[in-house]
Formats: sequence, C-alpha cells, structure tokens
Amino acid sequence: MRVGFAVPQSGPWATPENMRRVAVRAEELGYDALWTFQRLMYPVGHSMGPTYRAVHDPLITLAHLSAVTSRIELGVAVINAYVQPVVLAKQLATLQTVSGGRVLAGVGLGWVPEEFEATGVDMARRGRRGEEYVELLREVWTDEVVEHSGDFYRVPASYVDPKPVPGPPRVLLGGTAEVALRRAARLADGWVSSSREDLSAIAGRIQMIKDELVARGRDPEAFRFVCRGVTQVRAADEDRPLTGTYEKIRNDVAELAAQGVTDVFHDLNFDRDIPVSDPQEAMRRAEEALEALAP
Repeated sequence: MRVGFAVPQSGPWATPENMRRVAVRAEELGYDALWTFQRLMYPVGHSMGPTYRAVHDPLITLAHLSAVTSRIELGVAVINAYVQPVVLAKQLATLQTVSGGRVLAGVGLGWVPEEFEATGVDMARRGRRGEEYVELLREVWTDEVVEHSGDFYRVPASYVDPKPVPGPPRVLLGGTAEVALRRAARLADGWVSSSREDLSAIAGRIQMIKDELVARGRDPEAFRFVCRGVTQVRAADEDRPLTGTYEKIRNDVAELAAQGVTDVFHDLNFDRDIPVSDPQEAMRRAEEALEALAP
C-alpha cells in the first residue's frame, strides 16, 4: 500500500507557503505521493459544496511543488476531458520531465455542464470522447510524428516535442459505472476513485477491473487502484471509512489494502470541519494528521 497526502488546494488555507510546508514534510515523513484535484469554475447557485468554490490549478500547483521535492510522486485526480488534449499532453510531458518522472496523470470525463459550456466542448458522448482523449495523449507522448483524425480531435502531421523523460506519465482513469471501470482496464495504468466513492463497496469495483484486465491479457499486479480518502479526523470513531480517531483511520487504510487498494491518499480539502477560513488552525490540524498518518 502506497500512502499519499493531498496538498491544501481549496479555500483561504491553500497558500503557496502552506502547499510547500505540506509537500516538504510529507516527503520527509516517507509519504509516497502528493495529490491535487481540478475544479475550473463554480457556477452561481450550484450545490456542489464549498470545497469546489475556490480551487488552484492542479498542474501549476504540482509544478511548483516539484521544485521543493525530489522523490515523492505528483498526482492529479483528476483533469477533466474538456481541456484540449494536445495542450494537456504538452503540459504533462513538461511536468514529467522537470519532476524527474514522478507524474500520475488522472483523467476524468467531467460532470459540470457549465464547465463544458465555458470551454466550448460538447458534453455529449463523453465516454467515447474520453477514450479518444487518452489515445491522443499517448500518441503525443510516443509518436515521432503526431497525426490524428478521430471523431472528436484532429491533429495535422506535426512534431510535438520534447517527449516526456524518462517516459510517459502513468494515466489513471476515474468513474464508478461499470462501463467506466471496464474502460479503465482497457486504456489506463490505473483507476482512481472519486470523493463520493462508497468505500464499503470498493472491493467489488476493484474485482471487476481485475477481471477485465485478465480477460484482456493485462497484468492486474501492474495496475494502480487509487483511493481518494476523504479523511476526517474526529474524537470518536464513526461508521464511515477513514472517519474517526487516528487509530481507526490507520486500521481503515489496512482494510482498504486488504480489499485490493494499492494507493490511498488522505485529502483534508473535503473535510468540512477543517476551518479553512483560519489558515493557521487548518495547518495545525493538517500537520498533526501528516505526522499521525505517516506510512
């Protein structure tokens, strides 16, 4: 089991100084990965919740943190497919190179109609778009001459260099529906759960992906099963996984490993009890959790 930690990215506590403090300390404590997420905009009147109200760009955040770390992996869960794929491929290739090959590139289909409208992308046929999206990312990273003509994207014969060093980033796909899980098994290097995932049912999703991997002649042992842990530290234990005392949370991590999860990361951005309007107190709690939950 690899254990990661999400950097402060949402709200007033998500300052550059706090991001760096968490990143450096996480690496010192032996965490395996730093994680970010994407929210492009918050439509007025939307009910998605305060975590999404003000969110820094995930890739620029990771590029910043790559300069103050040297070993820890850099993950995004996830970039949505309304971002133009050739542009994203270039950004991820550069981040992979400047970080020394530490990128975990999570890709999702997107679910907020207003974000599609604002970026000029049709929300219809998102599943098929996502498949072509991943195909094009890999073409940009590996083909000497990139030339693509698909249902959604066209690229004239072009050099798109430099290629990522030491090689392409790992691609993780999100989603919870059966078709999304099978898509991840077909196209990706791993699967990442969402903040709304029912962790009590995650073993079944993992098994479905493993069965699909075997059916396609792929090695399940090489696949990453990543769990976003909406971790909530409380004085007393609760039935919800990753919620309660530090001892319970550590036991929950072990239980997730027993169910087939290969990577879990603790994400305090989604804990509404974290007083993000008080950055000093929020960081005190985050640093306490970093120490207590270190692998």
